[in-house]
Order: sequence, then structure tokens, then C-alpha cells
Amino acid sequence: MIRKALLVGLGSIGLRHLRLLREALPEADIRVLRHTNTAESNKDPNGFFFRLEDACSFAPELAVIANPSPFHIVTAMALAETGAHLLVEKPLSPLSDGAEDLISLCASRKQVLYVGYNLRFLETLCFFREALASGCIGQVHSVHSAVGQFLPKWRPGSDYRKTVSAQKELGGGVLLELSHDIDMLRWIFGDVEWVSAWLGKKGNLDIDVEDNAILQMNFKSGPIAHLSLDFLRHDPTRVCTAIGADGSLSWDAIKGSVSIYRRDKASWEILKSHDPDRDSTYRAQLMAFLNEIKGERSGFAARGIDGLEVINLVDAARLSDAQNGKRIVPRAVQ
Repeated sequence: MIRKALLVGLGSIGLRHLRLLREALPEADIRVLRHTNTAESNKDPNGFFFRLEDACSFAPELAVIANPSPFHIVTAMALAETGAHLLVEKPLSPLSDGAEDLISLCASRKQVLYVGYNLRFLETLCFFREALASGCIGQVHSVHSAVGQFLPKWRPGSDYRKTVSAQKELGGGVLLELSHDIDMLRWIFGDVEWVSAWLGKKGNLDIDVEDNAILQMNFKSGPIAHLSLDFLRHDPTRVCTAIGADGSLSWDAIKGSVSIYRRDKASWEILKSHDPDRDSTYRAQLMAFLNEIKGERSGFAARGIDGLEVINLVDAARLSDAQNGKRIVPRAVQ
């Protein structure tokens, strides 16, 4: 039974985590750590902290860290020292510095460390992964993936220029904000042999980060992938199509479907259709986190090591862009 829980950060994703924590732990003492002393009346948290030291003194049994990513490692290390199990929002950090120390600390103390790549709990994506593993389209040769949405429409009622996504100092930019899809490809196809990338600004958004990223990744398992990330498209998109020896398999997160094109047929066939509510993957991720604290290991969750793998791929993409698209071998995780 979890008696004390902490939420760090109360932005849009923090509010979602708070609602789901209260739903899952109705009797727990749930506190929120914020950076400003402006605690509005809210029936869900039992109280607020405004200093990390005070939150650590609370000694939560678990903590969900949803503040801006440049502060993830410092916050997580302090809370891990108190014994808290950790669910850290993606990305684990904008840089690899400190990430290995956090992973080692949690492993040595047998504390759960999750990274918030909740797409792994989406029913259609799990079906897509399992279908590919079953060999439904034979050997996969190449993968074409794209994700994008017009940034000013992401959070209705908010000034996009003041959001984390738009600010370099807060860990913004498409490469980090849409790193779900980097993790997704690695989760399905395995380790990456090399990365080639272009990053930059193509639109007129008032931001100091890249609004576009185009990555090529060659997987050690065989296929080469093309991944496009952007803040500019007005038609929200998240798709992935694998092209194999016996046909193609396509996942569309927006439509909630998985479709196959078999080489002996002349049309697409829908294999799976599911339209979940927006909380479903976050709820499933939280339940997996709580169950793993009790000793029931999840086969879906992204752990600290997975978060570090994504950071290393992001670092490789940035280095490749700085070297005019040179193929970069990502740093190996020890």
C-alpha cells in the first residue's frame, strides 16, 4: 500500500498525472512540488512544497517527475536518495550527464525507475509490434515513420511561446518533445547501428528550437528507418509503416488502426481498430509502475536504461546535423 506520493511539476502533463495518481491512490497522502509559491485551491493534492529539500523530507514512497527535463536528473537523484521509486516524464534528460548515475543508484537500491514513454501501452502499437514479430510481412526492409502537429494548437488556451516545447533552456524542440517516436522505433526494431540527421527551423513560429527533424536510423536487426518530426503540420499525424518481403504493415495512432497490405492482394486490410481515451496509456503506465513496485515486472514499460538509449540517439542526431548529416554511431550504454 502506497501511503505517500509526490508529484513534481504541475503543468499540463503534471495535472494529468495528479488526476491519475488520485484515482489510483484515493487514500494516499499526495503532495506536489512546485517552483513557485502560488498554490491555488485544489482538492486533489494534500499539500504543496516549494523547495526540493522539503519534498525530500516528506520521504515519498514514489515520485512522478514532470518538471522541465533539464531539471529531471537533479530532482530524481535527490528523491532516489530518500528511497522513492521514480516515474520520470520523457525525456529522461536533455543530456546524458548524470543519467547513468541515476540508473545505477536506483538499481543498487532496487528502486523502480520508469521513463514516461507511454506510447508503449497503446493497444494498437502493441498489436503492430507483435504482428511484425510474428512475421506477418516477412523480413522488414525499411520503415517510414512521421509525427507532427501544429505547436500553437497543442495546448489550447496556452501561449505556445511560453511552453516547454518552445524554449531551448527548458528542453524544448521536436527532437526531445517528440522523442516518443524514437523510443517507439527502438522498442520495435532494437538497437541502432548508426544515425544520420538534419535539424532546423522551416516555419515562422516564435521559438528558439528546431521545428523540424529528419532522421535516418539503420537498425542492427536489418531495416533502415526514416523518421520525420515536426511542429508545423496542421493535420495531426503519428504513423509508422514497415515495408517487408511479403507486404507492408501500417500503424496510425490518430485513426487508432493497424492495416496490412499483402503482396498477393491489391488493397489494404484493417487488422486492428481501437479508439482509446486520452488517459488510457498514462493510466496503464501508472498501474504497471505501481505493480512493479509490488514486484510484478512489466514487459512494456520504458526503464531508465531505455531513456538513456534515447538520449544517446538524440545526441547522435545532433552531432550528425552539426557534421552535415554524417552517419554517427550512437554511444553504447554500459
